Amino acid sequence: MIMTQIAQTVKLIDGKFSTSEASDLVGSLIDQKINFHKIQRLGQFIHDNTIDDQESRDRIAQLTKEKKDVKDFIANARVKGRRIVMTSHIEISYED
Repeated sequence: MIMTQIAQTVKLIDGKFSTSEASDLVGSLIDQKINFHKIQRLGQFIHDNTIDDQESRDRIAQLTKEKKDVKDFIANARVKGRRIVMTSHIEISYED
């Protein structure tokens, strides 16, 4: 796999958020990614019900754990009366 230089960067998140806003934003993003994997698994199963989907199941489990970890981090910030600062970029390139 040969990667080229980054073709485009999208600034997805950049700012300060209340703990409620941060929780909603991150929770929604992770939920969307989990749903993406679930739909991918379903599509693969429909085409071939013998396919090994362990990688997708592992990724869903990882995302679920990360969602819990983030919620715990934000809850801790809430207790301390802190705001959340978040930055997120998506780097897009292509494979030759």
